[in-house]
Amino acid sequence: MRSIYIARRVISELVRDKRTLAMMFVAPVLIMFLMKLIFTQSATTSVTVATVGVDGQVRSALNDVKHVTVQKRATNHSAQKALKAQKVDAVIHETSANHYTVTYANTDATKTSLVKVGFNAALTANGIKTLKQTTTKLSQTVTQMAATLAKVSPQAAAILKAPQAKPAASTKITNHYQYGDKDTGFFDKIVPILMGFFVFFFVFLISGMALLKERTTGTLDRLLATPVRRGEIVLGYMLSYGILALIQTVIIVLCTVGFMGVEITGTLAAVMVINFLLALVALAFGILMSTLAQSEFQMMQFIPIIVIPQVFFSGIVPLDSLASWVKDISYVLPLTYAGNAMTQIIMYGTKLSGLGLDIGVLLLFLLVLTALNVRGMRRYRKV
Repeated sequence: MRSIYIARRVISELVRDKRTLAMMFVAPVLIMFLMKLIFTQSATTSVTVATVGVDGQVRSALNDVKHVTVQKRATNHSAQKALKAQKVDAVIHETSANHYTVTYANTDATKTSLVKVGFNAALTANGIKTLKQTTTKLSQTVTQMAATLAKVSPQAAAILKAPQAKPAASTKITNHYQYGDKDTGFFDKIVPILMGFFVFFFVFLISGMALLKERTTGTLDRLLATPVRRGEIVLGYMLSYGILALIQTVIIVLCTVGFMGVEITGTLAAVMVINFLLALVALAFGILMSTLAQSEFQMMQFIPIIVIPQVFFSGIVPLDSLASWVKDISYVLPLTYAGNAMTQIIMYGTKLSGLGLDIGVLLLFLLVLTALNVRGMRRYRKV
């Protein structure tokens, strides 16, 4: 009976806690809905290939391959420029007869594989077509010669044999990779986003929990009872946790680059700057959520709402084939901009000066969240 009374008391407390009930019943449905949007997407991948000096029949055969679009370029310089500008996924240059040099962007292993398979299929299809044409021409030639010789010398026509076709010259393909090498895989593509995600997640969790502890132990109440301004309190917390976030960022980035051997085309300092800026945004997010949570349990409940969507819509799962309104969700998530900035730095060597939009949006997130934190402190000030 006592157990029943305890159970009734716990249930009555849960019923009164509307936020907990919402997190328990609404959040799982929301997450499942997001997963449905992501994982029911079309799995097709499309590539754009620039060709230079490639035979028209090979180019036509390559363009006939599903999900492959071919662009004819006049010079190899213009094609390589388009590759660097991320307008094409590969460049195929026929340097001499049956000798091709293929340069892959290689930032997506799936696209690299599609180009390789598509080009080989195009060469095979063109070879078969050429062989058929040659065989037909030879057959016609032999028939004409036999008819002519039959009129002149029936014996010569009887012993006439079809001339042997010259063996086709072997095709040589030389592969080059703008990023990584032939062993670069899917993990290398998502490393920049994963790096940012772990920075965001742990800074968000630690800062939120730490400030919540300050509240529950009464430390924050005593601080708010002093003449210190709310903005100074928020800035003080952000400075202190910001130092920890900076150390954490350095450790994560150095371990990812050092232990996992991730190649950085740009500069390590630029990667550090973007990660630290993301850490500050996560810090402001954590402080804001801690002002809304009443306990550690409620703080943990914010993770499905704040953190999990960042995973789905930051680029770890390709969003190219999703509906435009679904992709629009990613534009309100800070990890999208941080992930894009780090991808540009790591894979394309983009400088910070070329990431004005991503950096500007992250700074906007930081300013708005900091302002909300200052306003949120008002509810706890008792003087």
